[in-house]
Amino acid sequence: MNNDQVCYTFDAALEMAITMEEEGFRNYLFAIRQLTNKGARELLHENALDELNHKHQLEKALLDGRMDGSGDLDKPIPTMHLDYIFKKQELGPESGVRDALIYAIHLEKGAVDFYGRVTGGCAGAPMGKLFAQLLQEESRHLQALEDLYERHFMTEN
Repeated sequence: MNNDQVCYTFDAALEMAITMEEEGFRNYLFAIRQLTNKGARELLHENALDELNHKHQLEKALLDGRMDGSGDLDKPIPTMHLDYIFKKQELGPESGVRDALIYAIHLEKGAVDFYGRVTGGCAGAPMGKLFAQLLQEESRHLQALEDLYERHFMTEN
């Protein structure tokens, strides 16, 4: 059984989620440092701040010994699954906003997949609600990025 198929104590679950958010932030930071396009940098900057905010919320929950939940955990967040359409590529100095957006979509999809697996492993356990909340938050971010891509880069038929 791998780590994604088991459930954890509250502290262990939060520590794992904090590590996940830190890794996401570091990926965005690395990508930002590669870019020269101002729009692309700004887009990734906003997403990096979201990761920091998640990390801060998780650290606060760890300190407080509880995490306030959302009432909408049973409602799925629909996405367009653009990560299946576009290949994940590393960003370089000449990458533009479109490239940065695709990169961000892949990072958020990775977080959604991670929290989805762990949520499944904790189904019915108290930690299941925590991971379901994190899954919902990451799904909302993914949906927002896909909506942004659709508005700016998908043409009408």
